[in-house]
Amino acid sequence: MRAHESGVRARVGDWVIAVGVAAALLVTGLSGQRSATNLDLLGYALLTAGGLALAARRRAPVAVLAVAGLCAVGYQAVGFDVPAVAYLFAVYAAVRAGHRTVTVAASVAMLALLPLAALASGLHDTGEAFAQARGALELAWLIAAGAAGEALRQAERRADEAERTREETARRRADEERLHIARELHDSLTHQISVIKVQAEVAVHVARKRGEEVPEALLAIQEAGREASRELRATLEALRDDDTAPPRGLDDVPELVERARKAGGLEATLTIEGQRHDVPAAVGRTVYRIVQESLTNIARHADAGTASVRIDCRPDALALRIDDDGKATSVTAPTPGVGLLGMRERVTALGGRLRAEPRGDGGFTVQAELPLDRVS
Repeated sequence: MRAHESGVRARVGDWVIAVGVAAALLVTGLSGQRSATNLDLLGYALLTAGGLALAARRRAPVAVLAVAGLCAVGYQAVGFDVPAVAYLFAVYAAVRAGHRTVTVAASVAMLALLPLAALASGLHDTGEAFAQARGALELAWLIAAGAAGEALRQAERRADEAERTREETARRRADEERLHIARELHDSLTHQISVIKVQAEVAVHVARKRGEEVPEALLAIQEAGREASRELRATLEALRDDDTAPPRGLDDVPELVERARKAGGLEATLTIEGQRHDVPAAVGRTVYRIVQESLTNIARHADAGTASVRIDCRPDALALRIDDDGKATSVTAPTPGVGLLGMRERVTALGGRLRAEPRGDGGFTVQAELPLDRVS
């Protein structure tokens, strides 16, 4: 949005300069010296065209340089003794854009053609000394315009390099911070989760070896430990290198629902409607995380027996809905925690909408709509 506004302001500024220069040339042409060539209308047209051409100096600096130069030679040739102000602006713009060689060649040609055009129209026949002084003045103005353009080009180049340096420094610090977080997570969580997983697996093994029935809670702890290990490993890999770990996405949602059904004794169902098309990775990750967080909340807090996950694949959006028949009501609505806030942040970042609230007939619903045309 800011870039668009800046571009609009730049175009408006270019037109203001172009109209101002054209007006100044016309006023000078009307009030200044002219030779009697009966080509006044052509001269006025060339003065106007040379000034207005400056409106395109950012987009086509070389073309504007040529147009302004030809217009200057033209109105000199038809008898208008008007300085080539528009051409000086064009020199400045072309040098600023980096076209130094073309600008030098065009300016040399202009220095040769302008005196010839003036002589052909009957202007400046007052002597060689005057012609030399005028040529020196035109050369000085050309050099000044070119120097100004080159100075600004160098300043912009240095500013761009400084910005790239800042971005590289910020990326390097972010990479260092990611590695630091990865090390901290590894040191603080990996050992504890591994201990929980091993102890749960040992307890299940011993119970089965003795012929005892394994409690559902113990099986849930075992599966949760395995999943926590997988998630932590994937998180650590993503922190260490964003491109090495394949992200969880839409294709992993069935496994997620099946795991919730087995681990928590929850009657969970999954329905995917619509034609499956290419879903952006960011949308797939968000769908996976919303389903994961919702099923986790249902297992922990909802005291629900059933849960349904419905995904509707539309041409321009992906709609997601998770319902449960738990104990949540409008009176006992849960306070939004980190999980719900995280869902909302993920959806908002993709330009989507999220609604999470108790259902009218009991239970809780989470609904999200994620646009597909705003995400690459």
